[in-house]
Amino acid sequence: MVRTLIDIRSLTIDPNCWYAVAQSAELKTEPRSITLWGEPIALFRGADGVAHAVEDRCPHRQVKLSHGRVVAGSLECTYHGWRFDGDGRCTHVPYREGSLPGCRLRTYPVREHDGFVWLFAGDPERAHAVEPLRLPEWDHLNYIATVAPIACAAHYSYLIENLMDMHHGHLHERFQAWGAAHLEKLEEHPGRIDALYEAQSYYRIDRIWSVAQLFVPALRRAHPEALAVSYVYPHWCARLGEDFRLYCLLCPEGERSTRAYLVHFTSLEAFPDLHKLPVPFRRFVKDRCFGSAQGMLAGLIRQDVQMIEEEQRAHDRAPHRRNWEVNRALAAVQRLWRQQKKADVS
Repeated sequence: MVRTLIDIRSLTIDPNCWYAVAQSAELKTEPRSITLWGEPIALFRGADGVAHAVEDRCPHRQVKLSHGRVVAGSLECTYHGWRFDGDGRCTHVPYREGSLPGCRLRTYPVREHDGFVWLFAGDPERAHAVEPLRLPEWDHLNYIATVAPIACAAHYSYLIENLMDMHHGHLHERFQAWGAAHLEKLEEHPGRIDALYEAQSYYRIDRIWSVAQLFVPALRRAHPEALAVSYVYPHWCARLGEDFRLYCLLCPEGERSTRAYLVHFTSLEAFPDLHKLPVPFRRFVKDRCFGSAQGMLAGLIRQDVQMIEEEQRAHDRAPHRRNWEVNRALAAVQRLWRQQKKADVS
């Protein structure tokens, strides 16, 4: 019997997971349009400020509801003014008395925490049995956050492989926080891959003045540091020593389009006296320094996206060509994808 190898670059997503579809700060008074694996979805806030998600189409003429506005807590279509609430019910037709009880939109479970709006695209009955990835550093007063969006014209697998591969520091030069990575340990679990690298870190936040390294490259000095990276399907997280933590929250739009948020945290835990300062002052510092690593992340993302999109184009030109991959972490991730696909089929 001939065994057909599953094509990684044509895999769909598992809808029964939570995806970070927007930053909370991005969803204000106007609706927001997003796409999750080919499904157009409209996000909006009700009168109470709670986030809702409905399919992005008016059942009247099939136009995008996200082109409209929020009125009295309902999403109003810009074409004829039909309104729909967070439960997908048609609550108002301007030129008709009463509502249309049978006119309903598909809705999606939504949660909001750690600065993001999370959406569950699968079976709503399973949403409560699955937990979204948590970012405990988001509200912690000793962590400074930066959020950088990623958009690439490629299958999501290329982005995950890029994130799990700590050997490509050669690409980033001055933007890279580490170099000379060596894979020390690899663990495979259902739905999760943990890889431990030993790397040379260029940053160490251990003195007040050392924070200046983030802005002045001449102050950086390389030193050995543990670099732990994990693929927790469908997202990614990493920890560089005690000073830096990163997350990549995925929102795959389709087979050749991937959006994501790269979240970077700089730890101030090395300063024990920080706890003695008034909480309002610490909150002010945290908020004031939000986005301090934006330049570094933007540089990393720009270089990575160029390579990822080039990989996708090369695959599309010659999908039969084999990659000569030597990083065991990437092979483990691909095994995880194939196992999940087999489980879906069975």
